Amino acid sequence: MSYHFSKTVSYDFDTAIGKVTEELKKEGFGVLTEIDVQDTFKKKLDIDFRKYRILGACNPHFAYKAIQSEDKIGTMLPCNIIVQEHENGKVEVTAVDPVASMMAIKNNSLGNVAGQVREKLNKVIESL
Repeated sequence: MSYHFSKTVSYDFDTAIGKVTEELKKEGFGVLTEIDVQDTFKKKLDIDFRKYRILGACNPHFAYKAIQSEDKIGTMLPCNIIVQEHENGKVEVTAVDPVASMMAIKNNSLGNVAGQVREKLNKVIESL
């Protein structure tokens, strides 16, 4: 089982960020955090790196259900989505597979929540 699902898109990097954010909203997610890896590597390590952004997405309804099922699950939240530009100029969007993330936790109700979140995140990626 893969721990993610990905899609190469025809958008430029900044447009892809906007489209991902828009599609997440349609599925009830908001972006809580945004990490600009390219900028961080430049500032902290003086390394030039490709465009690479990590979006921390959260659907409050499912986050609440997950925390109700497993009080320490916050260590694995929010769901991360990356947008990266490869050397060939192609932009790829990748979402974590929450079912794969939760496999180590033996909690059936949490597994049900992860399955529902997986469907929504996969829908976001496929809609791009």
